[in-house]
Amino acid sequence: MKVNEIFYSLQGEGVFTGTAAIFVRLAGCNLHCDFCDTKHEDYTIFTEEEIVKVISDYPAKHVVITGGEPSLQLTHSLVDRLHEVGKFVQIETNGSIALDTDLERSIDWITCSPKTIPVKIQRMNEIKVVYQGQDMEPYEKIATAYECFCSLQPCDVNDEIKNENNLTAAIEYIKSHPRWRLSLQTHKIINIR
Repeated sequence: MKVNEIFYSLQGEGVFTGTAAIFVRLAGCNLHCDFCDTKHEDYTIFTEEEIVKVISDYPAKHVVITGGEPSLQLTHSLVDRLHEVGKFVQIETNGSIALDTDLERSIDWITCSPKTIPVKIQRMNEIKVVYQGQDMEPYEKIATAYECFCSLQPCDVNDEIKNENNLTAAIEYIKSHPRWRLSLQTHKIINIR
């Protein structure tokens, strides 16, 4: 597998904010979002066994498979191997690629941050919308259809005024639509990876 990095930190976003987690960032993405804040192009080739060995060195049970877009590479066999060593597996996906049935069933928690509509994954536990004041109707329909946890995350565009506007707009949206929860990128706020 093409692995951009493996590191240990706290989950900074969504339902599991504050949870100690091992992050496996897989290289590559099928989308090119202008606001992407992740450099995921560089990689080292790892076997599944090597990934599990590195992950096993950390005490946390929570593993976050992210990217880029992890569904381009993630396999059912890697998820099974992680379960065999007692790990809980979360994937963060853009939802634009359907997961094969066995893979979808084996993942413990699917966080979908849709960048294109419609999404192609069959299951999600959490929808995390990166918010810049866009029309929320398509995301509301997804949240209803999937009956999932709803996170609204103000988009960080590296501009203090625009970021403040995105935050204010997200807060106002949540106050009017209380099924959504505010998700801040706390890892950026507290300056950790």
